[in-house]
Amino acid sequence: MSESLLNKSSASMTSTDFDLPSWSRARQLRVEQALSAWVAPDVPAGLGEAMRYAVLDGGKRLRPLLVLAASEAVAPLDAATLRAGLDEAALRAGLDEAALRAACAVELIHAYSLVHDDMPCMDNDVLRRGKPTVHVQFGEARALLAGDALQALAFELLTPDDDAVSPTVQAQLCRLLARAAGSAGMAGGQAIDLASVGVKLSEPQLREMHRLKTGALLQGSVMMGAACGAPSAAALQALSTYGAAIGLAFQVVDDILDVTADSATLGKTAGKDAEQDKPTYVSLLGLARSQAYAQELLAQADDALKASGLHDTRALRALADMVVNRAN
Repeated sequence: MSESLLNKSSASMTSTDFDLPSWSRARQLRVEQALSAWVAPDVPAGLGEAMRYAVLDGGKRLRPLLVLAASEAVAPLDAATLRAGLDEAALRAGLDEAALRAACAVELIHAYSLVHDDMPCMDNDVLRRGKPTVHVQFGEARALLAGDALQALAFELLTPDDDAVSPTVQAQLCRLLARAAGSAGMAGGQAIDLASVGVKLSEPQLREMHRLKTGALLQGSVMMGAACGAPSAAALQALSTYGAAIGLAFQVVDDILDVTADSATLGKTAGKDAEQDKPTYVSLLGLARSQAYAQELLAQADDALKASGLHDTRALRALADMVVNRAN
């Protein structure tokens, strides 16, 4: 098959052409094993136990899956790289190691954010992933320290002692993760969220809050995966657009599920947004319009992948479909 026909064929693929459960299980297992090895239990004063409780055996692992899917989409090494006389096997091994470390690092950041978000000074929640939140299980002080330690460990993973990941890729990954998690991303969005309780936001204001609070880390996951390879500028822009669309879609669907699903299905307390008088897409647009908007964002993500020029984006497309059409 010619390259042009391959691109056309792969661009038209949808999640129906792809076995997402099988693809995900294999990668979730790798991530789980790596996290279990890297989040050590032998940390002083029971801190390791709290860290492992926060990050292991729970969650969709969506962010790691996005890292790995993006890294696989950009994995084919270009002809110029191979002509340079570099060892292809060594290059691919390095890309794979970088992607796995990036996948685990972004999950550690996500886990730390949940630990802190659930604490009484934030959302004051008692249920997460179907079990007591970390501060309920271990106390507030240890929960706070567990979150701090998980955040620090994320950046340690991105900077290994050996030369398995090139210094350039290490720096790119650290910058992408720091930006997604900091004041220009997740932390900034959480600050807006806390300041917006009881406040009526416009749709652009709500979109910006969600883009930062939730969307930035999801988009950052995609871009970290891309940074493990050598995509073209056009592919990078397309992946950024894709990540932004599914990042916002994830929070729109979260807003929908908060009013349509029960706590047992969600694995966390349902109805908290309305109870705390938080602005959401459902409260602003209504349920039907919010559901339609989630589908529009899915279409935007799909269009971006079609324009990316990447050979196989089926995993990314299937993950976007899962984000929008999930039940929890």
